[in-house]
Amino acid sequence: MKKKFEYLLPILIMLMAACQPTSQAAVASEETGQLAQSPTFTVPPTHVTEVPQSTPTPEQVINPLTGLPAADPALLERRPIMVKVSNYPQYGRPHAGLSFADMVFEYYIGNGTNRFLALYYGQDCSQIGPVRSGRFVDAQLVPMYGGVLVYGSADEDTDAEIISTLGNYAISNFDAPEPAFIGTDTHSVTGVYANSAAISQFVSAQGWENSAPDLPGMVFSYDIPDRGKYADQLNVLFNYNDRGEWHYDAGSGKYLRWIEYFEDENDTTYDMIPLVDKVTGSQLAFSNVIVLFAKYTELAPSRHLIDIIGNNKGKPAYYFRDGQVFEGTWRAKVDDDPIQFFNDQGEPMPLKPGNTWIVITGLNSSYEEIQPKVWELFFNLP
Repeated sequence: MKKKFEYLLPILIMLMAACQPTSQAAVASEETGQLAQSPTFTVPPTHVTEVPQSTPTPEQVINPLTGLPAADPALLERRPIMVKVSNYPQYGRPHAGLSFADMVFEYYIGNGTNRFLALYYGQDCSQIGPVRSGRFVDAQLVPMYGGVLVYGSADEDTDAEIISTLGNYAISNFDAPEPAFIGTDTHSVTGVYANSAAISQFVSAQGWENSAPDLPGMVFSYDIPDRGKYADQLNVLFNYNDRGEWHYDAGSGKYLRWIEYFEDENDTTYDMIPLVDKVTGSQLAFSNVIVLFAKYTELAPSRHLIDIIGNNKGKPAYYFRDGQVFEGTWRAKVDDDPIQFFNDQGEPMPLKPGNTWIVITGLNSSYEEIQPKVWELFFNLP
């Protein structure tokens, strides 16, 4: 038995060694026949790979006058720039920079002609014009949007009203140097153009307050409201020879602007041509076209009062969007809030996100559907 045990002992030792970790196994001492002490293991520290934290997406800043995310939110931290743009005589066309405006107001200025007031907030343009004279209504519209009026000049009484109301924020081409204005000949149809970014910089450089105004009230939605009527076209006539047309383009979802063109100043007939932006070369395209009815008071053939502020109960309005027209009302309760738009149920009227063109017409103006899907507005005083 003793010999048999001695025969098995080496085998047992080998089996015990095999149970130890391969690289650090205990081995038997040849001299003593005893198991050597197994070395102590040091467990290396666990390496944890840091997962980079995702940067939170900043909340989009929405332009309150278009309902669209601002491409440059910093632009919304200033007063809107509102520029007077001439529409007559014809040789001053094409206009420059109107396609960059968030909103454009169009109204009658006398002698069968109209003029534009273009508002720049979410975008700037380095060439806007031709810049022409101010009107009494500018002293109402500009404070409603907390804006800066940019104009060429005005007759003495009108200029006094504008400056009394707007103070430093009424800037003519005689008040600011290049590049705010390019050109000095106010009475030349193509003599002066404005740069909206440079106007903003000029205001700040003078130390005048130039922070974002409160612009509540406008509502936007891509959903098309109920109770609309088809409207592929809107014709706007301030007289028989002052004609603008808006044609709905289903591809872009916008209304495209057309305007009358006389081949010769002695012509009695005209063609309708696309109204393009001199800066871009593209036809003017607007998401919304709004017709507002307001009372005009004629002081002289080229001087009018237009009742905007104080319209608490509401006056008629028509809203064109997405190839349809909607009936409603508009209000202007206070002199420092934008115009408010309502549908025929008295609820806020949702406009399509994008730019808006507003026609201010007289209360006695005719408005009718002259053929299927074609509506026509003909201006009349008051």
